[in-house]
Amino acid sequence: MADAWEQLEKECGGCHNCQLGERRQHLVFGDGNRTAEIMLIGEGPGQREDEQGLPFVGPAGQLLNDMMELIGLDRSKVYIANIVKCRPPGNRDPMNTERDACLPWLRRQTALLRPKMIVCLGRIAAQVVIKPDFRITREHGQWFQKAGVWLTAIYHPSALLRDVYKRPETFVDLKEIQRKAREICARTEISAP
Repeated sequence: MADAWEQLEKECGGCHNCQLGERRQHLVFGDGNRTAEIMLIGEGPGQREDEQGLPFVGPAGQLLNDMMELIGLDRSKVYIANIVKCRPPGNRDPMNTERDACLPWLRRQTALLRPKMIVCLGRIAAQVVIKPDFRITREHGQWFQKAGVWLTAIYHPSALLRDVYKRPETFVDLKEIQRKAREICARTEISAP
């Protein structure tokens, strides 16, 4: 299985299916436990992620770490990836063509991981993974199911940095993720904070 992950990351590293691959410093393939039952998916890397080659390492990443800690998780218990693997200029939203070019990589990551739960971090990830007309302000914290996998979305950590008034709703969503994870995930030990 480790060979399959390494091969996939190597193939992804050679990808130049869109202009993002030409501008990147580092591929931001993913990070975490490659046998995890919980997968977190964001929209794309920012500047710090591009510099380090890891997802969610800037201020939004620190907040994500704190959010996971609130519900007894950490990066050793989840796998984190993004829709696009290379940084869009100026941290803009990925364009549809860029998302379409990268989506096969995410699908292959998901197929290798075989998670029981996917948590989308923000609107863009939810629109790609859950449904195209997903409305984060109305549907965050709701559960969906596809092919036996439970899906939900929460506000992106960067949105929570900009708007602290969204944090109480997100705390409720996180507690629901903790409850659902305890219910469906056998291998992921989720401790009470």
